[in-house]
Amino acid sequence: MELDGTDHEILALLREDARRTLSDIASRVSLSVAAVKRRIDRLQETGVILGYTVQVDHAKLGWGIEAFTELRFSGTTNVAEIVQTTTAMPETQAVFTIAGDPDALVWLRVRDLAHLQDRIDEIRRSHRVTGTKTLIVLDAWSRERQWPSAP
Repeated sequence: MELDGTDHEILALLREDARRTLSDIASRVSLSVAAVKRRIDRLQETGVILGYTVQVDHAKLGWGIEAFTELRFSGTTNVAEIVQTTTAMPETQAVFTIAGDPDALVWLRVRDLAHLQDRIDEIRRSHRVTGTKTLIVLDAWSRERQWPSAP
């Protein structure tokens, strides 16, 4: 699907605030509300827009520690088994299978370091996991979410 500059502008506005009104978007891209609605509907129908989400401050909910754990598996482990190793854990935010070493990268969100250790121990109990390495997140930046500037 070909996207023009206006489509990209609409997407940027929605990424900035998914609750933005059609009227606000229309005024910013110099189109009618109906034209903006048609474009957004087309972006949804073609799968460019997959959905709308809310951003949550997990630290305020008691889940303030994020970590990435590299996983290594025995050579005969297939990709589906690699993914299934951690997807049943509610602490798992995402699993990325990787070409090369390591085999997977797991994004975890936990309450505290003891909780993180429990999850790592659980992952290591999988007989196919041959090694792990965990990196704790100190701070984050994402293109999808513009973090407030430091004072």
